[in-house]
Amino acid sequence: MSAERERMRELIEQVRFHNYRYYVLADPVVSDREYDLLLRELQAIEAAHPDWVSPDSPTQRAGGQPLEGFAKVRHPRPILSLGNAFDDEEVRAWLERIARLLPEGQTARDLAFAVEPKFDGLTVVLHYEDGLLIRGATRGDGEIGEDITANLRTIPSVPLRIPVTTGSQPPPPRLVVRGEAYFFLDQFQRLNRWLEETGEKTFANPRNAAAGSLRQLDPRITAQRPLSVFCYAIVQVEGAELGTQWEVLNYLRSMGFAVSPEIARLDDIEAVIEYCGTWMSRRDTLNYEVDGIVIKIDDLATQDALGVVGKDPRGAIAFKFPAREATSRLIDVTINVGRTGSLAPTAVLEPVEVGGITVQHATLHNFEDIARKDIRIGDVVRIKRAGDVIPYVIGPIVDLRDGSESEIPVPTTCPSCGEPVAKAEDEVGIYCHNAACPSQLARRVEYWVSRAAMDIVGLGTRIVEQLIDSGLVRDVADLYALTAQDLLPMEGFAEKKARNLVEAIQDSRQRPLGRVLTGLGIQGVGATVAQLLVERYPSLDALSASSGEEIESILGLGPHTAHSIIEWFSADHNRLLLEKLRQAGVRVTAEERAQQPERMTISLTGRAFAITGTLPTLSREEATELIQQHGGRVTGSVSAKTDYLLCGEKAGSKRTKAEQLGIQVIDEAALFDMIKGT
Repeated sequence: MSAERERMRELIEQVRFHNYRYYVLADPVVSDREYDLLLRELQAIEAAHPDWVSPDSPTQRAGGQPLEGFAKVRHPRPILSLGNAFDDEEVRAWLERIARLLPEGQTARDLAFAVEPKFDGLTVVLHYEDGLLIRGATRGDGEIGEDITANLRTIPSVPLRIPVTTGSQPPPPRLVVRGEAYFFLDQFQRLNRWLEETGEKTFANPRNAAAGSLRQLDPRITAQRPLSVFCYAIVQVEGAELGTQWEVLNYLRSMGFAVSPEIARLDDIEAVIEYCGTWMSRRDTLNYEVDGIVIKIDDLATQDALGVVGKDPRGAIAFKFPAREATSRLIDVTINVGRTGSLAPTAVLEPVEVGGITVQHATLHNFEDIARKDIRIGDVVRIKRAGDVIPYVIGPIVDLRDGSESEIPVPTTCPSCGEPVAKAEDEVGIYCHNAACPSQLARRVEYWVSRAAMDIVGLGTRIVEQLIDSGLVRDVADLYALTAQDLLPMEGFAEKKARNLVEAIQDSRQRPLGRVLTGLGIQGVGATVAQLLVERYPSLDALSASSGEEIESILGLGPHTAHSIIEWFSADHNRLLLEKLRQAGVRVTAEERAQQPERMTISLTGRAFAITGTLPTLSREEATELIQQHGGRVTGSVSAKTDYLLCGEKAGSKRTKAEQLGIQVIDEAALFDMIKGT
């Protein structure tokens, strides 16, 4: 064998190994540049000697020519579905049923269980002969699927040859593996943004995206979409003796297949039920969709002995989580006016259960989104709810229309005050600019007293409405003129409660300037932007005297925010409000800070961050935007390439992985310090 051909084989092994480290283990051991140099060297040798190219070369993942159609593939064994359990009692009932069918001498107490996430993707079946991927298929009807080999070969986490790492055990003569193709959620969102920008139809959810991407007749399209595959079962194997599902999972991992790290082996059903309950609360911390937990009897011989009922194996069951998507009929649209005057359309729905709650209202985002999706009153629409997020309308099911549906009109006047509304050319929002608008006043006061702003304990929505209805409060400055005698005639107030609330309001006068600026509710000025402004301007007077160009020059602020600030301070009623706050003793200047030695600002440029948990003042989106504005990038998962994990309360599994990898864990305050250089 020539030295060049030997080098080609070495490069194939090296590139295959580094793909495995990156796409399967998320733990690369070489830099991107080192990897690129290896791949380019391999490509150069293969280009010079095309007859040397083997089908398992990493260069052969790119999609080939379009197919005319998909051939049919008969599975070597039925690819079965699973029965479902929807609560703890149904899991216990499943065990009681199968306990009566166990082989003589065996009881339910003798059983152990393998538990695995139930991925919400597309089932695929991978065929290997002597270690080489020869075929890949969809599940189809369980007996016959479609040959999608060309598409599956484009997925980096699908091995073209096993075992992936050199020096491992030899490959089995024949191996058929079952897995699930899916999208990481951040990759799915990126794909939809790209499709929207190119004028193509977006996908409703990651599962549809996986199915649509794998059933492309042109593999080059599939190659452009960042799919992944988790493997979890062996359909057929020759040359390996495996007695338990736990051994199956470890064998698959040893061959180089991606196996979920979120698996467990448990010794009794009560531990399984507890595990399922824990998982239900963790599902929103994952970067991929999971719609339940699969529970399998660990012993494979026992599974086989129990047999099948219908198309469901008796030895396994899926504990299903509450659905986060549903369909309902849109019966009306209401419009809420926000504290900044924005008009937000809300769908009124026929009641439907989504994610464990009954939903009757869902956000429609904005009127441009309604028009783009062509949502109409009377439509049957898809509703989604993720975790504690407000349900929203994904879009209509056009095929169910009967002609009685009506378009949703764009408002020309404010539903609260009746004044004309306006829309900026470069914005999607519609706004009411009437400072006396009743809806805006209530929400402005609520925002002023909120935890993110002045943090006035005891002043909730109901009391705010009472104060406005009674005429005691016409703007946030009026709060500081309230006395206990003003409050006593109001429903629910006794002397102690009235006195405590007045004291809480007066105490808030000394909140830091950043909180005061946040509480003013200027469009685009949340806690993060307010902090950046306070770093530059020592008082609200100094900020109000600044120009838009100067504000825009602050790192992290753009022209829209600068325009909002200038517009707010130029309004007569807002200048009057500031004077009233000053007279009330509310802080309008920054606290004097001790002189600090000059420090170098720590640049975030090129640094990779992951985020987990609930942060004190920033939403996940705000933190992402702040990091990106300062040159950093945010990833959806933790890997060896992650530089920092930004961590808040109720951190998920990302923190555990970061600690295992030795990645620095920081809190929100540390992030601000990095940006400010303190």
